[in-house]
Amino acid sequence: MKTPTITALYERLSRDDELQGESNSISNQKRLLEEYARNHNLTNTIHFTDDGISGTRFDRPGFMAMMADVESGKIHTICVKDMSRVGRDYLKVGEIMEILRKKGVRLIAVNDGVDSFNGDDDFTPFRNIMNEYYARDTSKKIRSTFAAKGRSGKHVASTTPYGYLKDPLDHNHWIVNEEAAQVVRRIYQLTIDGYGPYQISQILSKEKVEIPAVQMAHNGVGLWRGRVETIKDPYAWTSSTIVGILTKREYLGETVNFKTRKHFKDKKSHYVSMDQWTVFEGTQEPIIDQETFDTVQRIRSQVRRYPNGWGPAHPLTGLLICSDCGKRLYEHRNYNGSKKSLFTCGEYAKLPIGSRCPSGHRIFADTVMKLLSEILQACAEYVHIDREQFVQSIQQEEESLYNEEQARYTERIRVAQSRASDLEKLICRIYEDHILDKIPDERYEALDNQYSQELKRMKEEITHCEAALAEHAKKRGSAGKFADLFDNYQTFDNLTSNIVHQFVDKIVVHEREIKGSQTSPQQIDIYFNFIGNFVPPNFGEAALTPEQAEEQKKLAERRAKFRENYKKRKENGAQQMYEERYKEKHRAMVTAKKEEYRAEAIANGIYTPVQPILQPQRGVAAV
Repeated sequence: MKTPTITALYERLSRDDELQGESNSISNQKRLLEEYARNHNLTNTIHFTDDGISGTRFDRPGFMAMMADVESGKIHTICVKDMSRVGRDYLKVGEIMEILRKKGVRLIAVNDGVDSFNGDDDFTPFRNIMNEYYARDTSKKIRSTFAAKGRSGKHVASTTPYGYLKDPLDHNHWIVNEEAAQVVRRIYQLTIDGYGPYQISQILSKEKVEIPAVQMAHNGVGLWRGRVETIKDPYAWTSSTIVGILTKREYLGETVNFKTRKHFKDKKSHYVSMDQWTVFEGTQEPIIDQETFDTVQRIRSQVRRYPNGWGPAHPLTGLLICSDCGKRLYEHRNYNGSKKSLFTCGEYAKLPIGSRCPSGHRIFADTVMKLLSEILQACAEYVHIDREQFVQSIQQEEESLYNEEQARYTERIRVAQSRASDLEKLICRIYEDHILDKIPDERYEALDNQYSQELKRMKEEITHCEAALAEHAKKRGSAGKFADLFDNYQTFDNLTSNIVHQFVDKIVVHEREIKGSQTSPQQIDIYFNFIGNFVPPNFGEAALTPEQAEEQKKLAERRAKFRENYKKRKENGAQQMYEERYKEKHRAMVTAKKEEYRAEAIANGIYTPVQPILQPQRGVAAV
């Protein structure tokens, strides 16, 4: 038996259409279409409805269901109040009309006098363009309203961030939700202590701390209010949630507007670059202080954590930089079967070994921590004895360095600007020659591409130099800020991640003078926050007694002799024979130690073994 064909009555209403009054309401559209169907003998009518959905979207449930019936041949006629009900994107509407034509489906727009049964209406494409223009114009008006509100310093976000609530007396003002604010502060502190987003999420989930969606819903705000019971796990914190909290400047008491943008045809928000944000300071009570926020941003920019690490990151993680390739050194927590943190350059080990960096720049973490502790202690004593002299000595070095940097960057900017000006003239000249047929198309395209690429590089060079000058100028006179950091500390015997990141910007590690020798001198440059590279006067220059000097000389001679013997053994093959003899025994010892340390980490809850994903064999069904 043949399935009877359907007359589809389609109604759509968006929030913008509601502004035009009752004439566009769903009930009004239904009455109009039903009356038209009765008067024109259109039988077997079925309503397809989309209420509160914009015409710029075509993923509307009612519309999609109707088009599915069109594809299956169930619909012979579609009736709408006017063409704007189909949609407000003239290209998409035109495409849909072509689909209906090919399927033999009749389209009727009652108020617009459109009936595809009577042939094509030449005015319909222009009507579709005007319908899109209406959506575009409405979008502009709404955006301008939000823009005016945002530029005045008021919040444009519909909901508050986790940790804040809207003031009942003034919804444009946020007040601190202390219960959630405590969680935010703890997340920042755990990050400073060396925990990554995944580890923090596991800690909060284990302690059954409610996720932001649940906590905010209990306060009657957020996207999940009224349906919090549908959340399967109210304690399922994720890494992305933690990362989002760690990047919000709103916790500093700021209003940050225009972080996202959307096109009137695309309802999805897209993040824009920070230079397009509008920031207002001091609009609400801060939850996080500036120093903590800056410390966390430095840690987040330097450390890349993976879900199943060996617990907190080492305080030096992300701070050690290779002097040759400029890349970061990575930590190995187990060295030759012993619990020693060793940092090496990751570029050196990439195949072929040594092609990206000439050496591994190996250095033990304890060595760097000991040096850092001593130099910070020396700086602290200097500050406590004569703060004014300490600041003055740093400022003198800063001024000298700034003058050198300013001269160098200014000269680079002058040269780049001069070359950029010449390139613009050359581009104009070859364009004129091309128009006058003085040079062939191939030569013009090659020259234009060459000059354009070089002009782009010159502009990037200018931007880089100007940014470097601005950054350096911003650091001038900040010696006092560095000195103020020592007011909170008396000793530096136990360096935590918080202390290290408060003081240190980066540490540049050079290769040992004798590569491969653990006792060879190795240069380490420490760059502090605010002041850059600085070494207190007379640091490490303690005079040796004659006996100590003689002992050091003998030790150096013994080490040199040992190294010469080692080289001879390598040349004649004796060293290789020795290593082959004990290689398996040594490897078994190191493996056993690693397993012991890993079992200890699992028992202490700082390591979670990853369960392997079993792949089903071919021909065997996965259970």
